[in-house]
Amino acid sequence: MTTRVIIVDDQAMVRAGFAALLAAQSDIDVVGEAPDGAQGVELSRRTHPDVVLMDVRMPEMDGLEAARRLLEPAPGVTHRPRVLMLTTFDVDDYVYEALRAGASGFLLKDAPPADLIAAVRVVASGDALLAPSVTRRLIADFARQRPAVRGKPALRLKGLTERETEVLTLVARGQSNGEIAQTLVLAEQTVKTHVSRVLTKLDLRDRAQAVVFAYESGLVAPGE
Repeated sequence: MTTRVIIVDDQAMVRAGFAALLAAQSDIDVVGEAPDGAQGVELSRRTHPDVVLMDVRMPEMDGLEAARRLLEPAPGVTHRPRVLMLTTFDVDDYVYEALRAGASGFLLKDAPPADLIAAVRVVASGDALLAPSVTRRLIADFARQRPAVRGKPALRLKGLTERETEVLTLVARGQSNGEIAQTLVLAEQTVKTHVSRVLTKLDLRDRAQAVVFAYESGLVAPGE
């Protein structure tokens, strides 16, 4: 199955380089490029990509606002692509807010080509790009600056079973399904089922949002 991708970045050379790299893959089809967030949203509405590579800092409309419009579309708009944020900074408050909005992760622009290709495939498959330790550090840094919200997020935790709470805690600490399975002595498929139930009960899109939620609800504290 071919993954449809659009690239939204204000630097023409970046767009061209990424497009050439991705288009060379037999399972990836670059269906468009845009120089700013506003045009990126419009392009996504027309082309219905599976994945949007979205630069964080752009003129006219930045990547954060564009990501919000794609991930929380207006009534009547049914298409919601996966969004992978691109940044030159490994700690950026725009990226954190994008993760809260539902972006599936972020990638540094100077990452090796193989990492970019792998990232598109991971996000297209429905998973979140949380493997790089910098993503978890970014979330932890901003959670440290913002006290846990003890209201609604904490109350939502009460809907989880004890096992689901354990799984969410380990997801927030950056463990993969395989690592969680080893930690809790469970089959990996069982862990996948628990993760799916956690996302459904908490109305979260993917693991990236689950990590943000775990920190902001106080389930996991920075530095643990």
